Amino acid sequence: MRSYRDILRLPGALRFSAAGLLARSGQAMLGLGLVLMVSALYGSYGLAGVLTAVWAVSWAIGTALLSNLVDRFGQRRVMYPAAVVSALALLVVVGFTLLQLPAWTLVVPVVVAGAAGGSPGALVRARWKHLLSDSPALHTAFSLESTLDEVTYMVGPVIATALAVGVHPASGLFAAAVFSLLGATLFYSQRATEPRVVALTGMARRQGPGKVLMLPGVVAVVVVNLLIGAMFGGIDVTVVAATTSWDQRAASGVVLGMFSLASALAGLLYGIRAWKSALWLRFVVIVVAMFAAAAALLAVNSVIMLTLIGMLFGVTVAPTLINGNSLIGRLVPEAQLTEGLAWMGTGIGIGAAIGSSVCGHVIDLADYPAGFVAVAAFGLVTMLLALASLPALRAFSAGTKPAPDTA
Repeated sequence: MRSYRDILRLPGALRFSAAGLLARSGQAMLGLGLVLMVSALYGSYGLAGVLTAVWAVSWAIGTALLSNLVDRFGQRRVMYPAAVVSALALLVVVGFTLLQLPAWTLVVPVVVAGAAGGSPGALVRARWKHLLSDSPALHTAFSLESTLDEVTYMVGPVIATALAVGVHPASGLFAAAVFSLLGATLFYSQRATEPRVVALTGMARRQGPGKVLMLPGVVAVVVVNLLIGAMFGGIDVTVVAATTSWDQRAASGVVLGMFSLASALAGLLYGIRAWKSALWLRFVVIVVAMFAAAAALLAVNSVIMLTLIGMLFGVTVAPTLINGNSLIGRLVPEAQLTEGLAWMGTGIGIGAAIGSSVCGHVIDLADYPAGFVAVAAFGLVTMLLALASLPALRAFSAGTKPAPDTA
């Protein structure tokens, strides 16, 4: 653990990492909080899945736009006002739900909350990149942040479930809004570690959001991330449906928390080791292992079995995300780094939208086993795409880091 201790002793590192953890914890509670609230008060997993999908797509699109602005104008100027808008919109969603307004009235505030939410994880990683440059310690920092991501998804669902089941179905989403706003306030108030804005000229200055995807190798990594996100979104909805079917709905947050605990521990151990194998190879191998674990979910028929197999799935998650973000760090120039990292989150968001929507509908039609079938299908496509991308990733990740176009 000495390597983690060393990087956290760098000036400002512990403060911005801790604040980023709090900001992400709100987002980690949001998806499950929305599912628990809507399924309880409107009686439909399909509606819960659709609204979660609407939020995720809005978040994905908004994150791409906001991250491009962050690279041009800085983190605080762009993201703090956006975080305030997002939190207020979530409170509107809670209010409309408590008033039992028609389901369609929830769509607009859900869209606003998603579009303004941004990607705290990408912004934290951008600060680490600014602090460490291309030092070997950057692998440790990215491993730490992927582990902390999983900590939020370990604790967040447990808190959201406890509040939704023990207090009120809407209280989990309310807490998500409060945590997100508090974390954002603490994070964006730290100016000393905020990455400098790298000036672009010529063609690069005129580039809009999404152009970073045209860099060699980037789109392959982002699309794989999208499909991984589909598995995440599908698992969230399916776990709630499965535990409800087994008359143990309150266990859903604990089950998802154990998934994330396994991922967090795997991320810590993965970050400690100095790997000799190629990054692109580790990325593909772990994606294959992720599919195998997703396929094993088809056999579950109890909370204990779901937890154990889910933890095997969780072991593959943090290393996959670490490898993906590290690949982006090699493939994207510094002036577009925030956008490149944010597209990783955007891929997860769009994928989660697809996964939660598809699984919500198939569960309504054929109960929870159909949700696990859909998750395994997403895993199969993820593996096939990663294998197909292997030659390209090998070629591009071995090349030199691209320079921004300043022509």
